[in-house]
Amino acid sequence: MKQMLEELHSLMNNINRPLKLMEVCGTHTVEIFRQGVRDVIPKSITLLSGPGCPVCVTSVRDVDAAIAIAKIPRVILATFGDMMRVPGGKQSMLETRSEGADIRVLYSPIDALSLAQKEMGREVVFFATGFETTSPLIAGTIAHAEQSGVENFSIYTAHKLVPPALKALLDSPEVQVDGFILPGHVSTIIGRKPYEFVATQYKKPSVITGFEAKEIIEGILMIVRQIAQQRTCVEIQYASVVKEEGNPRALALLDKYLEPDDAYWRGIGAIPKSGLKLREVYASFDANIKFKPPLSDGKEPELCSCGDILRGVKIPTECPLFGTGCTPDAPVGPCMVSTEGSCAAYYKYGGSG
Repeated sequence: MKQMLEELHSLMNNINRPLKLMEVCGTHTVEIFRQGVRDVIPKSITLLSGPGCPVCVTSVRDVDAAIAIAKIPRVILATFGDMMRVPGGKQSMLETRSEGADIRVLYSPIDALSLAQKEMGREVVFFATGFETTSPLIAGTIAHAEQSGVENFSIYTAHKLVPPALKALLDSPEVQVDGFILPGHVSTIIGRKPYEFVATQYKKPSVITGFEAKEIIEGILMIVRQIAQQRTCVEIQYASVVKEEGNPRALALLDKYLEPDDAYWRGIGAIPKSGLKLREVYASFDANIKFKPPLSDGKEPELCSCGDILRGVKIPTECPLFGTGCTPDAPVGPCMVSTEGSCAAYYKYGGSG
């Protein structure tokens, strides 16, 4: 690692200008803080958090829709634990449960399917969030539900796709970054090729990186090398896990059961074909079709800078609510809720930028 850091500092001295790199993955954000990466890289490199926290980018509209479904009699809403405290337009799922709605925290959509098989007199809905890493689990669960003939189970899918979000960021004049630290977990599923437009169309260097300090620093070094050599491409640092073609079996499963759809991202807005929905042939498992929840206005909390933070326009400490009006015990925005949220990481590790 010492040799890599020496080369990194030397390259930055020769480049002689500050660089802004965005880590797209929420896990990278946390690990960069936890392992002290910022303390050892050149001060002229600024690391910005991007829209890589699945809880953070889940829109107010989707949270409100899930809550509306949970309030329907004889419905059990199941979700991941991080989603319980995410603010909707008027309340969170945790507050909704305190009022009597049956909302349960489960670890997997398969657990929700098992619950449906036990509760045959009730409807079980799984609120599905996440990126390409977890979406194959949803496809696999629908496959099991279809094979088992379960009719009282459905999915409300709020899944997001990373490449379209990157394109939306790059198309925004507000977002000024010199390169991308690309997500390791997502890339195990989709591989390298879906990111090629970042280099070819937008001329930004990027590297798919692992999560240990050495891997993150090597990824940063690989980006800076590209800048120093005036070239742009998508490289794989995390080659022990990420393959060029990704995971063909998982991709085939996704393609069979799900298809791209326009999606609304908290703080970013609507991004074409950046989400996933069930294919029409599996509409009986689509909670949005089965229950037709009302569409809220999706208005986000006043003064909350979560949207700017997710776009890399601000860092958490620039939010007027950070650490005072918004804390992990009383979060206003989702970036302070999730363990992968940028605000939560800054708050826990004392980040100042």
